[in-house]
Amino acid sequence: MSVKTVKNHLHNLYTKLGARSRTEAVVIAARQGLITL
Repeated sequence: MSVKTVKNHLHNLYTKLGARSRTEAVVIAARQGLITL
């Protein structure tokens, strides 16, 4: 898997969650019950 592929997947994830950063994505995902911390 190339670096560009990973960046594209992360960008799509941030867009779907409405997040602007990795930290914000984690917080949103946790609040929505998508992940547990």
